[in-house]
Amino acid sequence: MFYLGVSTTRSLAAMATGEKIIREKELSGAVLTRVAKSHVRVGTFQYIATLRNEDFLKKLFDYSFERHFDKTTQKDPIFFLKQIIEKQISLVVDWMRVGFVHGVMNTDNMAISGETIDYGPCAFLDNFDFNSVFSSIDHNGRYAYGNQPSVAHWNLVRLAECLIPLIDKNETLAIDKIKRVFSDFPNNYKKRWLEMMRNKIGFTNELDGDESIVDELLSIMTKNKLDFTNTFSSLTKNKLADCHHSLKGWLERRASRLKKNNKGMGYSESLMKKNNPCIIPRNHVVENVLNEAEQNNLGPFNDFAKLLQTPYKDVEDDYYKSPPVSDKPYKTFCGT
Repeated sequence: MFYLGVSTTRSLAAMATGEKIIREKELSGAVLTRVAKSHVRVGTFQYIATLRNEDFLKKLFDYSFERHFDKTTQKDPIFFLKQIIEKQISLVVDWMRVGFVHGVMNTDNMAISGETIDYGPCAFLDNFDFNSVFSSIDHNGRYAYGNQPSVAHWNLVRLAECLIPLIDKNETLAIDKIKRVFSDFPNNYKKRWLEMMRNKIGFTNELDGDESIVDELLSIMTKNKLDFTNTFSSLTKNKLADCHHSLKGWLERRASRLKKNNKGMGYSESLMKKNNPCIIPRNHVVENVLNEAEQNNLGPFNDFAKLLQTPYKDVEDDYYKSPPVSDKPYKTFCGT
């Protein structure tokens, strides 16, 4: 995620404990040390809010504000909320850009720093579908790929509820202020998402009709079960026409739109190269790496980890290929 350019907590070390842990089967136990700008989550505020102790809440707010923002800035809860909303919108847009499905976006898994945290039943898209779900426990698709923006919105409203006593002593006025903060959330997210999609398909300016062009491509990809990463990677390499006959009409429409760019093709191509990775942690490759690691063979892991450090570099390797066709849907678990 770091090398993909997505804001994330980082793994510092994994240390074996010598114990055996029961997951789907018996596995070797270990402790993962993860570093972050902070480990304060929306759930942290919810926990303190349930205590109904305004002094505790104020202490957590002050600590969080001073850790994440300029100490000379006035400690305003509304400013605090707006900044966290911006961070989360940026994060989710980047998740959508690379086809990442977090899998368990509860409030305790949302860091106020705007970093990806609590990697559990996460996975990356193979075939494109907004309804893609991988988590074995997400039976109703609450945390599906396409639902991530709305879940982030829901989580942030929960954070705002916790801040009500600090926003205004008059609860009604506090809620009115919160409503104003969130009134533009859907439009702000959509604007950022569309800007990201323009970058992925090489549009250098904003024109009416762009959303329709994006929607048409995603519809074709869904209908024909096209690989998310490889479709955009092929577009970057000017090889998309080879992927599927259904894309011919769309490519002609895109070509007409490219002529209206306000910058040259060189800039357009650089945008695509920066936003369309060639390599992601393919789910079937990750499974193979994990299986080898369980047999005390870390060679495949080390090779894969090195390759993932340059995800935007084109390589002729099996790592970029879509998974073998299978009738069994890919499932991830909280122990992944």
